[in-house]
Amino acid sequence: MRVLVTGASGLLGRAVAAATLAAGHEVRTFQRRPSGVLGASDSLGSVTDPEAVARAVDGMDAVVHLAAKVSLAGDPAEFDTVNVGGTRALIAALNEAAAGTTAAESTATDAGARRLVYVSSPSVAHAGASIVGEPAMPADPARARGDYARTKAHAELLALDADSPRLRVVAVRPHLVWGPGDTQLVARIVERARSGRLPLLGHGAALIDTTYIDNAASGIVAALERAEHVHGRAYVITNGEPRPVAELLAGICAAAGVRAPDWRVPAGLARTAGSAIEAVWRIRPGADEPPMTRFLAEQLSTAHWFDQRQTRADLHWTPAVSLDEGFRRLADSYSH
Repeated sequence: MRVLVTGASGLLGRAVAAATLAAGHEVRTFQRRPSGVLGASDSLGSVTDPEAVARAVDGMDAVVHLAAKVSLAGDPAEFDTVNVGGTRALIAALNEAAAGTTAAESTATDAGARRLVYVSSPSVAHAGASIVGEPAMPADPARARGDYARTKAHAELLALDADSPRLRVVAVRPHLVWGPGDTQLVARIVERARSGRLPLLGHGAALIDTTYIDNAASGIVAALERAEHVHGRAYVITNGEPRPVAELLAGICAAAGVRAPDWRVPAGLARTAGSAIEAVWRIRPGADEPPMTRFLAEQLSTAHWFDQRQTRADLHWTPAVSLDEGFRRLADSYSH
């Protein structure tokens, strides 16, 4: 297939583009700066620009949509513009291509892409309580915590609503993706641990699923290739190895050669503080992410792990890299 991967300048987007190429497909990437993915062609632009989106989808057989605003805080309108508006623009461009109203009509016998994989997040169905062995629950914008989760939930519903006999849509929710080169989860944990600003919330015993980067990418490619059979559904993708949050933090810190957190903050206090910090951040945002939000406090103090049986059966997929192997690879990246 000729596959468009949006958002391929990020860690997961680059990995998905590379995995799609390795699976034998032709890849075009779409983002605001060059992707750096060897073997892919770049189409530069923003998902908020309908003309740029139309050019990007022209001639494609399938789309994997990862481009999004990802942050713990920020202008709510920007989350709506990028996450909801960008997804709406992409779906509109796919519909126009299918109708033969773009250049795709002249480059493909059956004009327009026939598959769309929307890369979502388990946070779209997380209302703050523990998730213990659940499958992918319905996205719920009204109860999602924070603007990122709210807008991703809205966009996932838009994408799945576009599922039709002509456009097969699958939503995939990789959970807490990490690996070498991660400037979000891993880098922030390491930086805060190094500066002594990383506490354990409560006892640090909440069981949490995570996903090593290679597994997240291969799961998304599996969804792309199985779209004809699993369309119209959402799947959570994880390593399927829930660990206590304290153990996960310690594993990342050990890989980076920094001391693991050994001081604790009561979970309830962290949630209250997170809500207060969010309120201040809206008025006077800092240069970086806020040190705590209510969503982050909930993520670090409640269990959230998922039943992977349906995901693996439907996508014909299993993770190839264990968490322990992932920690070894992460340690290797820090030693070079």
